[in-house]
Order: sequence, then structure tokens, then C-alpha cells
Amino acid sequence: MKYLDNIISETLRLYPPAVRVERMAVADYKLGDTGITIPKGMLVTIPAYAMHRDPELFPDPEKFDPDRFTFEERTKRDPYAYLPFGAGPRNCVGMRFALMEIKVCLALVIANFKINRCPQTKVPLEYFIGSGILQPLDVIVTLERRKDNPIVK
Repeated sequence: MKYLDNIISETLRLYPPAVRVERMAVADYKLGDTGITIPKGMLVTIPAYAMHRDPELFPDPEKFDPDRFTFEERTKRDPYAYLPFGAGPRNCVGMRFALMEIKVCLALVIANFKINRCPQTKVPLEYFIGSGILQPLDVIVTLERRKDNPIVK
């Protein structure tokens, strides 16, 4: 299941549920020695989608590589470089439930079906981002029941 966790994390890196994370500054905050101060009350937008595709944070960022999320690789990276659910005390309250739900559903589907991409699905995928939520357009697949290892009958 560790590799499935890595696959889910890499998928969320490339296709985060929200393209940005927003926070309101609760106090004035100085950005190191840059001379920049974020005033209390200012809305700060963190571009999660762009960060996840930054080659300085994730080398070869367009490549799907679940090995980016092995324990060894994660410890080499700033923990705030990966933000599919935000971070800190105000991260997504449903994160753990969502990750467990994804894992259970994927495990059952993969164990019971082969997933085939239909020719109508465009490669690379196209998205509608108007609401700040990454929405893929026209992802069409067929499911072929596996005969070798059915878990659910």
C-alpha cells in the first residue's frame, strides 16, 4: 500500500483539487530580510498548482513519478512544497478521510478492473480552471473486469 500512497500523492501533485490555497494574515508578517511586510488582514494566495510544477522543487515536474514520494525523497524537500490540501492548522479538515476514501476505492477498482483510456480522451489532458478547482475535461475510460483476482463479486 506504500506504493499506492506514492501514486496518490504524485497524482495530487500534478492534479491538485484546488489550484491555489488562500490565507488571511492574522498579524503583520515580515518576510525574512527582504524588506517586505505582509500587513494584517491581507489575503495571501499560494499557487499550489504552480509550486507543484516548479522544477526547483520537483525535478522534471511534468513527468509522473511516484518515487518522488518515497520517505527518502520526501525528507529532501521542504514540507510546504507539496500542498494539495493546504498545510498547517487550517489545512483541509477532510484530508485524511479523502485520502482513505481514494485509497480504498482505487484498490478495489484496480483489483477488479483493468482501466483503458478511450481515444476520445485527449493527451495531454485539458482542464477548466475557472473556479480555482482543477476540472479535467473529457476523461473517458472503459473498465474491463479482471478474471484473475476478483475481490468483489
